[in-house]
Amino acid sequence: MSVTTSSTPAGHVAVCAFPFTSHPLALCSLVCRLAEEAPQLHFSFLCTSRANSKISTKTTILPTNIKISDIEDGLPEGFEPEDLAQEASNFYKQFPENFKRGVDAAVEETGGKRVTSLIVDGLFSFDLGNMAEEMNVPWVAFTVPAPYDLAAWLQKDLIQQLYANAQMDHDHPEDQLIDIVPGLPPSPFKDFPHELLERNPSNQLLAQVLLSMIRKIQEASAVVMNSYEELNPLLLTNYLKSKFLNIFYVSSVTPSKLASGTDATRCLSWLDEQKSASVAYISFGTTAPLNGEEVKALAEALEEGGVPFLWSINDKFKEYLPDGFTERIGTRGKLVPWAPQRQVLEHPSIGVHVTHGGYNAVLESIMGGVPMICRSEWADNHLNAKMVEEVWGIGVRVENRLITKTGMLKCLEMILHQEEGKVRQASTALKQVFEKAAGPDGVAANHVKTLLHIISEERCPSYKLEVVYQMHAPLVIRTPNYKWQYSALQQTDCNPAPAHIRSLVFLVENHLQAIENHLHAVLQNFHLLFSHA
Repeated sequence: MSVTTSSTPAGHVAVCAFPFTSHPLALCSLVCRLAEEAPQLHFSFLCTSRANSKISTKTTILPTNIKISDIEDGLPEGFEPEDLAQEASNFYKQFPENFKRGVDAAVEETGGKRVTSLIVDGLFSFDLGNMAEEMNVPWVAFTVPAPYDLAAWLQKDLIQQLYANAQMDHDHPEDQLIDIVPGLPPSPFKDFPHELLERNPSNQLLAQVLLSMIRKIQEASAVVMNSYEELNPLLLTNYLKSKFLNIFYVSSVTPSKLASGTDATRCLSWLDEQKSASVAYISFGTTAPLNGEEVKALAEALEEGGVPFLWSINDKFKEYLPDGFTERIGTRGKLVPWAPQRQVLEHPSIGVHVTHGGYNAVLESIMGGVPMICRSEWADNHLNAKMVEEVWGIGVRVENRLITKTGMLKCLEMILHQEEGKVRQASTALKQVFEKAAGPDGVAANHVKTLLHIISEERCPSYKLEVVYQMHAPLVIRTPNYKWQYSALQQTDCNPAPAHIRSLVFLVENHLQAIENHLHAVLQNFHLLFSHA
């Protein structure tokens, strides 16, 4: 049900998306939901042209109150980055200014409609949170990784100290357990992101981004988790509520939010011909590829186990497949460069999802009721895999985070044939929780309404009034456009001002004219402020 114009005033929301991995599509999905609920709001979605082009091919027709606009990507004209790391490095050098220009352009494109709030990827919290405060508008941070990943980062200093102690006391500190994330079982240090453990991590850029995020994100008007509250342990939910002014759970993974698209690789028609819950769907995302030995081992396990499979694999990795593999497999398996993942995971023939354990992939598997085999790679993948196996009981992890032929055969047998269907039953039960959480009676529905009120708030322009008082010196009053110096107050009988109030700054949420109209009255009584300080 849409929020009416009478309950939510019109406004202009600028959305600043992180242009890599699954982040832009996840944020766009959230914005689509907000735009449908509040058609009187206008949303300017700002991201790089590369990311925006991918969004346009994967989303349904956008609501008419969303305008997607390109910002500069920081790359020299005609330059092709070697990899994601190089592309991200160039982007980060200029992104604050690029987004500022994007916001200015969005205002111009809407006929001068002032931006009234910002929604930003959580990774941009520091720079764009500061920008929002300069604009005096509320800002909302959207975090794509799992809630327990954020909970871990909030305890960065403690985790780093514990890991430093473990390094001194143990030969293999990465295997030592800590009970640090509320609601999760004790976890070895190696389950946490490398950038979280090390004070001087190898990936300095990513570490700086994440650390700056944690320094600022708690000042946001609201934080939106890409999750559903009902899926998370109560202890974790309560912990995060204690850390933020407002925290909402509105996942980007919702039914029918993505385009059905065309079945260009004929995945779905091939799945129609397979038996129920018999097919292994294999996909490791865009940034978590397997090494050559693992590709070969996985192929050998699929062949020996006789498991029908649908494998989304980049062409450059096909060279690692065993000789004659595709010929021997025949129609029992299907190799494709891309698959419509959500539709695949909702198909009744899928029996297991072999995945890197990215949070969106996990949520999509839960939505489809599909058990998982997790070969985690980086970031929050390891904690996601732990949740899958130990908390939800809807899958297993490959041994030592490395795919071997015997290990994969064991996992496939466990999920598809053994355990008396326990994992599948747990997956079905969690799917029902997911469906209720994503429905009109779920927590997310109420959170959307509250979030809309926050981003629809109209704030008056703010002005800084600076008052500098020094004993035996003129009193100086400054506003953005004016400066007053009053020497008459040197002769007042008030007590000298303590050092900590010699420089006072007031943030006045009113028009500058109102400040000027009352300035003399303020000055007349200013000695009272000092005499009572």
